[in-house]
Amino acid sequence: MFKKAVIDGLWKQNPGVIQLLGLCPTLAVTTTVVNGLSLGLATVIVMIVANASISPIRRFIPDEIRVPIFILVIAASVTVIDLAIHAYAEPLYKALGIFIPLIVTNCIVLARVESFASKNPILPSFYDGLFMGIGLCFVLVLLGGMREFLGKGTLFSGLDLIFGQNYKDLSLEFFSNYEGFLLAVLPPGAFLGLALLIALTNWIDQKK
Repeated sequence: MFKKAVIDGLWKQNPGVIQLLGLCPTLAVTTTVVNGLSLGLATVIVMIVANASISPIRRFIPDEIRVPIFILVIAASVTVIDLAIHAYAEPLYKALGIFIPLIVTNCIVLARVESFASKNPILPSFYDGLFMGIGLCFVLVLLGGMREFLGKGTLFSGLDLIFGQNYKDLSLEFFSNYEGFLLAVLPPGAFLGLALLIALTNWIDQKK
């Protein structure tokens, strides 16, 4: 059970490069590692809470209203996270913008609740939410790192958005006087970066 959840979430059914779910935040937010990681962790928490909340009550939810109930549970989780980020990391909240509330409509969250949590016990549902979320988070971080490195010549810029000004100097700068590769930080760069990750995943699968 645990091993299957790990393999499915991180590789075989990875939401970002296999199922291609949640493309809106994947392509829009991943301009830096910090942005990708922040949104990824928020999505992980929402998926865990949603799956673990729906699974115990799955037999009491009428089929006719299951989707509104699923969305209500997801929306409640997202609201808590949205308010927490606003309270404790307002610069990050402004950087991520509308994409935190949009987790409510992220198809990966609703898809796992509908296809897995509503049909399985609580522990497998917890594992499913955890590792599917981590799989998506990994893709967000990797894509954000690629785009930040090519576009700005840095990594981990924006740590001060989360931890305060004391962490501003911890970002890595690889080139002096680097003017940046504009395409990498624009939306077309996100499509090209994700395409490279998908191609790499398929190539590794073929080699196996």
